[in-house]
Amino acid sequence: MGHRVGVDIGGTFIDFCLWDEEGEELHSLKVLTTPDTPGAELLRGLDLLEERHGVKPADITSFVHGTTVGINTVIQRKGANLALITTERFEDVIELARLRMPEAYSLFSRRGAPPVSRDKIFGVRERVLSDGSVEAPLDEATVETAIAKARAKGVEGIVVSLLNSYRNPAHEEQVVALVQRLAPELFVFRSSEVWPVIREYERTTTALINGYVHPKIRDYLDRLIEGLQSRGVTAQPLITKSNGGIMSAELGKRACVGMVLSGTASGVMGAAWVAREAGVPHVITLDIGGTSADVALIIDGQPQFGLGEKIGDLPLYIPSVSVSSIGDGGGSIAWVDGFGVLKVGPESAGSSPGPACYGRGGVRPTITDAFVVCGFLGQHDLAYGAFRPDAVLARAAIETVAGPMGLGVEQTAEAIIRIAISGMFVEVNKMVARYGIDPRDFALLTFGGAGPMLGCFLAREMGMRRVLIPTRPGVVSALGGLVADIKNDFIRTLFISADASDAASLLRESQALQAQGIAWLRDEQGFKGEAAPSWFADMCYRGQSFEIEVLLDPAWIEAADMVAIAEAFHVAHEGIYDFCDRAAPVQIVNLRLVMAGNSTKPSLRRLAEAGTEPPVAEQMLRVFFDGGWHSVPLYRRSVLRAGHQFAGPCVIAQDDTTACIPPGFDAVVDATGNIILEAAAE
Repeated sequence: MGHRVGVDIGGTFIDFCLWDEEGEELHSLKVLTTPDTPGAELLRGLDLLEERHGVKPADITSFVHGTTVGINTVIQRKGANLALITTERFEDVIELARLRMPEAYSLFSRRGAPPVSRDKIFGVRERVLSDGSVEAPLDEATVETAIAKARAKGVEGIVVSLLNSYRNPAHEEQVVALVQRLAPELFVFRSSEVWPVIREYERTTTALINGYVHPKIRDYLDRLIEGLQSRGVTAQPLITKSNGGIMSAELGKRACVGMVLSGTASGVMGAAWVAREAGVPHVITLDIGGTSADVALIIDGQPQFGLGEKIGDLPLYIPSVSVSSIGDGGGSIAWVDGFGVLKVGPESAGSSPGPACYGRGGVRPTITDAFVVCGFLGQHDLAYGAFRPDAVLARAAIETVAGPMGLGVEQTAEAIIRIAISGMFVEVNKMVARYGIDPRDFALLTFGGAGPMLGCFLAREMGMRRVLIPTRPGVVSALGGLVADIKNDFIRTLFISADASDAASLLRESQALQAQGIAWLRDEQGFKGEAAPSWFADMCYRGQSFEIEVLLDPAWIEAADMVAIAEAFHVAHEGIYDFCDRAAPVQIVNLRLVMAGNSTKPSLRRLAEAGTEPPVAEQMLRVFFDGGWHSVPLYRRSVLRAGHQFAGPCVIAQDDTTACIPPGFDAVVDATGNIILEAAAE
């Protein structure tokens, strides 16, 4: 028995969530990030864990870390200088992509530049056919020429993606061997290793992103491992993955593409666990930190996954938790454009200097400053006592945009809040339209340092009648690392018919995938518990250009029950398109195995019952909202008990966040401390 630690690094704070396995208690803390000395905040957090909770580094039995290094590298375009080796006459695949513009009806729409420029793409002579047979052997002389040209360009690494290598990777393996022999200073990845699927654009793009982020992630993980070891942490660090699972940090140095969405996925997994524990199956999550707001969908307690998620302007073709990001965080800066229109974001004050009210040198107005001016913040410390917002500094910052607009400071502050909410409203509506759901049937689960601050205002605008504020909303992303399972995806392109004629092929390929998944779980991850496999198939009617993903019962796979598999596809097709054709032949294009090793989950302590007395307000605040000043109670989260009931408007203060509840919501505290808000009956 020891202590398990989950860590999430955001743009403003690094969050720690500690699970005491013996005492069965959750603890948490926040530390301001240090952009100039990355990694120092992590060591500072370990010091605080020992000072405040008596947790020595040697007591830590599990260390799980969510990171934004990968996604930031892609968005900021600060990745590796790469070369791409591909099959001769297929050098333009990355440039052509799918011949679709991001905005079909915009004359100014442009696709983002690929992660490798055209002058660093080199074709080599070889040809593997779609059935895996070799039509033309690899011409090693052309490979040697390509390597020499790549070195002359000063590249850091090479990605190899040859035609039909998903069927037969032999030529890619030959090229990799030549690179390692002739240019050992370069790192090299092959597409058949990263994500071996049909469609050369998707496979190549995925492999390129893996190579693009590799140096940054490798260096970051090296520093992480060394830093933990220097402090006496003996547990091997684990990293959260884009698919909501975790893997070893050592594996993450090469399986980089799997952790590009590490931090955002961790938040959604933590929120899904909170929702299940609270008995709320259908949830829209709202994770607002210092730099952005992320929204995701949870149906029947399970996060939704997708392929082709956009990372900046690049698509990511591996299974990832579906998250939409909006440039509205607590540190998002308000500004007035050339036409005199007030805007918010996407630029953020981050942690250095941070919002003006932090007193760390920031002078530009942010969303957090707007809440201070409106009176919601400023009467209590934030971030576990790290600082108390300075209302004088916040007003001075807001005045810089209030003056040019001819508005009062409070009116401008409320306008900033409303503009931020409107941006979230648009993006959440896009997401619910994509899934065809009614947001009024879902609860809004707010978390992150600024989620509870803005969440109720968004719910009110969207007509959502229920809001869930977790016990520790500020550290839900860190909690996600503690509740995540060891998990990896394994895929094979089959292109077989979903009928008895190909049952033997399905059985053979599924057994090979199962063996690969078990070997990864046992040998590479050292997991000794019970494996939990899940099966999916990308299927279509013969002749269709695109597939839909179908969840398969493991019993169907074991028995190669093609009738049941085909029927599952018909049902899924009808659910999406409102029709199916049971007489039409069905194809299984890709078979995917998700191999998971289930982790032990924390158990939340039940709060003491409140009895019949209502909660006692610590003080009354003078708060500006809906165009005027109001007197509202301030409650301390630490004094709330199970069964306590109260109503908005009010403010709830706690160490890791502040909840701002407007009029029209009735609140009740559940057995484990979650605050459930219901829209008051009209």
